[in-house]
Amino acid sequence: MDRYQIITFYEFTPIAVSELLRLKNDLKIAMRTHSIKGTIILAEEGFNSTLCGRPDDIARFVTAVESILNTTLKYKSSFHDGLPFRRVDVKIKPEIVTLKRPVDMSHAAGTHVSANKWNDLIADPETLILDTRNDYEYQTGTFHRAVNPRTEKFSDLPDYIDKNLDPDRHKRIAMFCTGGIRCEKFAPYLKQQGFSEVYQLEGGILKYLETVPSHESLWQGECFVFDDRVSLDHQLTKGGSADLSQTAE
Repeated sequence: MDRYQIITFYEFTPIAVSELLRLKNDLKIAMRTHSIKGTIILAEEGFNSTLCGRPDDIARFVTAVESILNTTLKYKSSFHDGLPFRRVDVKIKPEIVTLKRPVDMSHAAGTHVSANKWNDLIADPETLILDTRNDYEYQTGTFHRAVNPRTEKFSDLPDYIDKNLDPDRHKRIAMFCTGGIRCEKFAPYLKQQGFSEVYQLEGGILKYLETVPSHESLWQGECFVFDDRVSLDHQLTKGGSADLSQTAE
């Protein structure tokens, strides 16, 4: 059976509207040329993608994308015996992750915490641990003591904050998501709302599982992913969880 590499990458970097269509076409050609499947999302605020292919094809594709987007990709990687994506898709959207609130991304400075330091941060009882993902993702697995906002979609999260959290009472918030992109947007959003001490898990759950040995892990359960694998265990291999997104109301 073929072994496929799955990579996730994103970057918040301004893209001119006049460049979006050209980039879309160039990226789609690169995907087809290198036999890559999955989805790339482009917006004025940057790009976001989860893709798969054979490792040699992925390596060549990454080089092509770095040339097209004029950047150096920082991507997270896992492997699977089978093809988790079937489509070649490049989309232009208003946002690369949909919050529907204006965010000054400069407020993200100083909020990142590496996987190696995450345990110390969330072990402190004074830290409120916020799972920024959807309810079915939380039910599949989460960190010890994490709060579940019970959201159906990411854009519901600001309403939860308005109703349940207070900058005067919640002095330190540590948030996390699957690969880091939702937190890249939500950490600066919380800073805008007056929360003074806000932290995000750099690289998300995937980087944590890749970095922290299972015997030191504060992660409980499996990590939901949006592809045919459904969930990943601590070794970043396909888990055994049911797809709770299909039963979510």
